[in-house]
Amino acid sequence: MVAVLMHMVALVGAVTDTGLKAIGKGLVYGPAAIGPGIGIGILMGKSVEAMARQPESAGVVRGTMFIGIGIIEALALFGFVLFFII
Repeated sequence: MVAVLMHMVALVGAVTDTGLKAIGKGLVYGPAAIGPGIGIGILMGKSVEAMARQPESAGVVRGTMFIGIGIIEALALFGFVLFFII
Protein backbone atom coordinates (compact mmCIF):
# COMPACT_ATOMS: atom_id res chain seq x y z
CA MET A 1 0.00 0.00 0.00
CA VAL A 2 2.81 2.37 0.87
CA ALA A 3 4.52 1.58 -2.43
CA VAL A 4 1.36 2.51 -4.34
CA LEU A 5 1.10 5.82 -2.51
CA MET A 6 4.77 6.58 -3.12
CA HIS A 7 4.28 5.80 -6.82
CA MET A 8 1.30 8.17 -7.00
CA VAL A 9 3.27 10.93 -5.29
CA ALA A 10 6.08 10.42 -7.82
CA LEU A 11 3.59 10.66 -10.70
CA VAL A 12 2.10 13.87 -9.36
CA GLY A 13 5.59 15.31 -8.98
CA ALA A 14 6.38 14.37 -12.58
CA VAL A 15 3.53 16.43 -14.00
CA THR A 16 5.00 19.24 -16.05
CA ASP A 17 3.81 22.81 -16.27
CA THR A 18 3.07 22.42 -19.97
CA GLY A 19 0.45 19.77 -19.27
CA LEU A 20 -1.23 21.90 -16.63
CA LYS A 21 -1.11 24.93 -18.90
CA ALA A 22 -2.83 22.99 -21.69
CA ILE A 23 -5.60 21.94 -19.32
CA GLY A 24 -5.94 25.52 -18.04
CA LYS A 25 -6.16 26.89 -21.57
CA GLY A 26 -8.92 24.45 -22.41
CA LEU A 27 -10.83 25.34 -19.26
CA VAL A 28 -10.52 29.06 -20.04
CA TYR A 29 -11.39 29.12 -23.72
CA GLY A 30 -14.09 26.44 -23.68
CA PRO A 31 -16.65 28.43 -21.65
CA ALA A 32 -15.42 31.64 -23.24
CA ALA A 33 -16.52 30.28 -26.63
CA ILE A 34 -19.70 28.54 -25.52
CA GLY A 35 -21.16 31.48 -23.59
CA PRO A 36 -21.07 34.04 -26.42
CA GLY A 37 -22.34 31.40 -28.86
CA ILE A 38 -25.42 30.88 -26.73
CA GLY A 39 -25.80 34.63 -26.20
CA ILE A 40 -25.69 35.44 -29.90
CA GLY A 41 -28.17 32.66 -30.64
CA ILE A 42 -30.66 34.06 -28.14
CA LEU A 43 -30.07 37.64 -29.31
CA MET A 44 -30.59 36.83 -32.98
CA GLY A 45 -33.69 34.77 -32.30
CA LYS A 46 -35.33 37.46 -30.21
CA SER A 47 -34.36 40.17 -32.71
CA VAL A 48 -35.91 38.30 -35.62
CA GLU A 49 -39.00 37.66 -33.51
CA ALA A 50 -39.26 41.36 -32.64
CA MET A 51 -38.85 42.39 -36.30
CA ALA A 52 -41.51 39.89 -37.38
CA ARG A 53 -44.00 41.19 -34.81
CA GLN A 54 -43.44 44.88 -35.55
CA PRO A 55 -41.77 45.44 -38.92
CA GLU A 56 -41.92 49.23 -38.55
CA SER A 57 -39.42 49.08 -35.66
CA ALA A 58 -36.95 46.85 -37.53
CA GLY A 59 -34.35 49.63 -37.85
CA VAL A 60 -34.21 50.29 -34.11
CA VAL A 61 -34.13 46.58 -33.30
CA ARG A 62 -31.37 45.98 -35.84
CA GLY A 63 -29.20 48.76 -34.42
CA THR A 64 -29.64 47.50 -30.87
CA MET A 65 -28.93 43.97 -32.07
CA PHE A 66 -25.59 44.98 -33.59
CA ILE A 67 -24.55 46.75 -30.38
CA GLY A 68 -25.41 43.59 -28.45
CA ILE A 69 -23.44 41.43 -30.87
CA GLY A 70 -20.39 43.65 -30.38
CA ILE A 71 -20.61 43.38 -26.60
CA ILE A 72 -21.07 39.61 -26.71
CA GLU A 73 -18.16 39.15 -29.11
CA ALA A 74 -15.96 41.24 -26.80
CA LEU A 75 -16.51 38.57 -24.14
CA ALA A 76 -15.29 35.91 -26.53
CA LEU A 77 -12.21 37.99 -27.32
CA PHE A 78 -11.42 38.34 -23.60
CA GLY A 79 -11.40 34.56 -23.33
CA PHE A 80 -9.21 34.31 -26.42
CA VAL A 81 -6.70 36.75 -24.95
CA LEU A 82 -6.68 34.87 -21.64
CA PHE A 83 -6.00 31.71 -23.65
CA PHE A 84 -2.69 33.23 -24.81
CA ILE A 85 -1.80 34.80 -21.48
CA ILE A 86 -1.89 31.48 -19.62
